[in-house]
Amino acid sequence: MKRAQFVILFAIVAMSGLILSSCEKDNNKSEGKATVQLMLTDAPAAYDAVNIDIQEVMLHTETEGWVTVAIENPGVYNLLEFSNGLDVLLGTIEVAPGTLSQMRLVLGSENSVVVEGNEYPLTTPSGSTSGLKLNLHSELEGGYFYRFWIDFDAARSVHMTGNGKYMLKPVIRMFTEASSGAIAGNVFPSEFAPVVTVYNETDTLATFPAADGHFMIAGVPEGTWTVSFSSILDPLPIEEIIVPNVVVVKGETTVLADVTLLPI
Repeated sequence: MKRAQFVILFAIVAMSGLILSSCEKDNNKSEGKATVQLMLTDAPAAYDAVNIDIQEVMLHTETEGWVTVAIENPGVYNLLEFSNGLDVLLGTIEVAPGTLSQMRLVLGSENSVVVEGNEYPLTTPSGSTSGLKLNLHSELEGGYFYRFWIDFDAARSVHMTGNGKYMLKPVIRMFTEASSGAIAGNVFPSEFAPVVTVYNETDTLATFPAADGHFMIAGVPEGTWTVSFSSILDPLPIEEIIVPNVVVVKGETTVLADVTLLPI
């Protein structure tokens, strides 16, 4: 099975929001407003590119209703450029204190996926007009700065239909730096097409390492996790490596020892 044809089999959740309260005091701001910054990141996928046309982001607060976040560069973003610890700023907004309850991501029509050098349009059954909605719950205080990451899981968001077309069914989660941690490391060699999976009894996260073997999975809730190093090739060419009892602390990155995959 070729890497670009692989689909990771997880329990699929259509849309899931993970928001945990975190903030830092902004000494340059008045007490009246909270500053919210939105970053875009991605869990990698086995495609050449996943291009998403982001036109607008809206937030809903109990004090102001729906407000529009000015996008720094509205247009097409290749999600695969923002993985393994990389991200991009979408926009920043000042809002009155209160409960941040929802986010709405409005897409344009220029969505596509590139598979083995061929570009295919991504059908979006919803989201172009009303927006992809996430239910959130985060308390915003005046004078504080909040940074949220929109984690767009490309691997679980792109689906090939029976007639050879591709459909976008976004799987998105959100996390904050100070209330979650990260797991990072290196896995070799790249010719085994490794995949890194982090899981516990309630959640599963995964990533494909970069070409140099480096990986980072951000937004991992605090707790104890198991890390699996395997391959997306079929038949499996290596022995799966399991690292149990990996402790994640909020606001910190847990760095694992380098892993070398061995053939069966």
